[in-house]
Amino acid sequence: MTMALSVVYADRTGHVLGALALTGASAPTDVAALVGPELPIRVSLGANRTAILPVDARELAAAAVDDEPGALAEPLAFGVERGSDKEPKPTLLSLPQWTDGLALKPDDLTITLPLPTTASAPVVVLVADDQDTHVLVGEIPGGRTQVKLPVALTAGTTYGLLVLVAGWAGRLERVKVA
Repeated sequence: MTMALSVVYADRTGHVLGALALTGASAPTDVAALVGPELPIRVSLGANRTAILPVDARELAAAAVDDEPGALAEPLAFGVERGSDKEPKPTLLSLPQWTDGLALKPDDLTITLPLPTTASAPVVVLVADDQDTHVLVGEIPGGRTQVKLPVALTAGTTYGLLVLVAGWAGRLERVKVA
């Protein structure tokens, strides 16, 4: 029996959000059949609190890809590239890591990349505490490094963030509002 790698990825940005290795049959291409109505991504907020960042299944896609063991351990470090026919290519992209550049304030989130984008880069961010989730959508224009996304948050509160910027590794972390 051969093993096949399938991934669930964010349709807008291409980020791999989950990977599964199957023996025998290939994974279903219907995302809802794989994850249900949403893919719950969890991040600890400390003090026995957890934020659940629910990614709606309608915002996801699935693809069978070439074997990439790293995608099982660290899915956000990989992306799915589409060909000119809009179909996913079988080889996953290894995305560059970035560790700084998130500034969360009560009224906005500023994302700053270490290098300018070569083309317009779609951005999707989920911000959640243990009760509410905010979905932020934007874009970093080609040749730029930054985007500011409006949001209404409580100062001093810790939130879980899932930050997806096309072309860069995704980030899942907890951040305290300044």
